[in-house]
Amino acid sequence: MMRAIVAQAPGGSDVLEVREVAEPQAGPGELLVGTAAVGVNFIETYQRTGLYSVPFPFTPGAEAAGRVIALGDGVTGFAVGDLVTTAEARASYAEQFVVAAERAVRVPEGITAETAAALPLQGLTAHYLATSAATPQPGDTVLVHAGAGGVGLLLTQLLTARGVRVLTTASTPEKQALSREAGAAEVLDYADFAERARELTDGAGVAVVYDGVGKDTFDQSMRALRVRGELVLFGAASGPVPPFDLQRLNAGGSLSVTRPSLGHFLLSAEERAWRYGELFDAIAAGQLSVRVGATFPLAEAGAAHAALEGRATTGKVILVP
Repeated sequence: MMRAIVAQAPGGSDVLEVREVAEPQAGPGELLVGTAAVGVNFIETYQRTGLYSVPFPFTPGAEAAGRVIALGDGVTGFAVGDLVTTAEARASYAEQFVVAAERAVRVPEGITAETAAALPLQGLTAHYLATSAATPQPGDTVLVHAGAGGVGLLLTQLLTARGVRVLTTASTPEKQALSREAGAAEVLDYADFAERARELTDGAGVAVVYDGVGKDTFDQSMRALRVRGELVLFGAASGPVPPFDLQRLNAGGSLSVTRPSLGHFLLSAEERAWRYGELFDAIAAGQLSVRVGATFPLAEAGAAHAALEGRATTGKVILVP
């Protein structure tokens, strides 16, 4: 038996409870991993509340790092004791988890388990946003919402390394300072960010808005865009965006809106290896810093969710068994 976090039914953060459950087994092509650290992500709050449909009882978690305990039949390229990380496990809010070997990667020497657990989902998200979901060019100005959040800090660093000027939004002086440390040229208040973004681009507007906030920022995000600008809506921290009239895209200047998801940017082993490889290389080169903003014991997963939903955190939230 092992400890795992289980929600018996949808609800608030208090539905996350510690339970004794059977240890998982590695099936063909899978790894059984002893959990060292677990990444906490907004998608798990959506699943917990029922916004995203999942079967209950439910153990959250797709992201974690730990040491390989056992290899399933047919697995090659890994050994017992390897430190691995993934954003594509199942039920990782637990002392052990299972992941398809093709969806895990070995962690290079010099990177801790906590950093390895904090990197995959937000790091891979930042990477596909910077390189694939939109196409900002060196010298372009973009706007990144929640600049002190886990994705925001990483995305800002990746974009600035590519010569892109990054404006961000952040809600407190502490978060604003963190965003500037990550390379933000200017940090804006949420109340009037569209107007300020236009002022900072001589009235033209920004090339891209990366919006993981959703309902509360969407309209202003649209107004902040330049002609032929791109709005990348990759989350809904404030709630889902209501339906809108597509004619607004024409009226705003032939704008584009996309709603990407990480899984669609990990379609092959080669693509996955490329994204992880660039992230690991950037960490090794000192070009990418992964901030762990809060660490909670596994048993306090509910408190971790409450902190995340209350926007009381910066960087990454992790659980440690």
